[in-house]
Amino acid sequence: MELGERSYPIHIGPGLLSETALYEPHIRGRQIMLVTNETVAPLYADAVRNALSAYQVESVVLPDGEAFKNLDVLNLIYDALLKNRFNRNCCLIALGGGVIGDMAGFAAATYQRGVDFIQLPTTLLAQVDSSVGGKTGVNHPLGKNMIGAFHQPRCVLADTTTLNTLDSRQLSAGIAEIIKYGLIGDAEFFAYLEQNMEQLKNRDTATLIYAIERSCQCKADIVAADERESGRRALLNLGHTFGHAIETGTGYGNWLHGEAVATGMAMAADLSARHGWLDHADVARIDALLAAAGLPATPPDSMNGERFLELMAVDKKADDHGLRLILLDAIGQAKVCSDYDGEMLNETLERKPAAISS
Repeated sequence: MELGERSYPIHIGPGLLSETALYEPHIRGRQIMLVTNETVAPLYADAVRNALSAYQVESVVLPDGEAFKNLDVLNLIYDALLKNRFNRNCCLIALGGGVIGDMAGFAAATYQRGVDFIQLPTTLLAQVDSSVGGKTGVNHPLGKNMIGAFHQPRCVLADTTTLNTLDSRQLSAGIAEIIKYGLIGDAEFFAYLEQNMEQLKNRDTATLIYAIERSCQCKADIVAADERESGRRALLNLGHTFGHAIETGTGYGNWLHGEAVATGMAMAADLSARHGWLDHADVARIDALLAAAGLPATPPDSMNGERFLELMAVDKKADDHGLRLILLDAIGQAKVCSDYDGEMLNETLERKPAAISS
């Protein structure tokens, strides 16, 4: 990731958690706080501890799930840091999926006004998205990720071996973010995913590594140009405004983040087509690829237009001029849009059939 003095490497491949040499250049002190959860700790915590046996390693094990991504649980990390008298040279290591990465990163951003952290993402979604780019934070009952900070890790070690213990639903959720990269700026990659989705779902190692590398490169290019989301980085939020509303409206954890984003991307494609920007044949391709990945494309029945609008109003992409959406002109061509038609948005939110022009 090229960010000047905040640049850092992203390593991708099997067996990386045990490679001591990959950690050492990025740890400045002797104190390490391993932040993980109840699911991941029994699987991989020992491998990390063994790789870092020369350091003072303490750990905090959090409950697993999006429902626990909040300020109360975050305090468990601060408690562990303070009880063990960790100083400003300490390093937090996030071992887990996106929830752990976001929470450990936010704790690192705010403990003693900022300490180092390293990302060890163990889910596909975290490896291709949340571990890269420096967004950290927690949820609030009224809005997802509304409390947070930008804080870049010292490095990212994406050990593809950890994907072997990932259940199929979580794997599909990660594929949603991979599809996103094709949609926002890489039509060739989207076509590759159409041809190789079965291999990706079957966890073919070469296909996984290629998809992770290409996704990380896409995100790195965008973040390097717009680290704090003043412009182009907003494209990474394709599907997220709709998706975050679904996650909040259904209760955190009932829909996985990737599932909600997949539905949000389908809704963004629908709204783009209603405006005449996106060809209906491309909408069909998007829906077909989401289906092939085992992802939903329709929001839950409990979410009507009024509820969507209520929750979308509490969104990080809203500004003084209203809500900005990420929409599509074509597969591989996304844009930040404020001049969409409100009535067409309502039709998309209410799932009204779209008129298909010849």
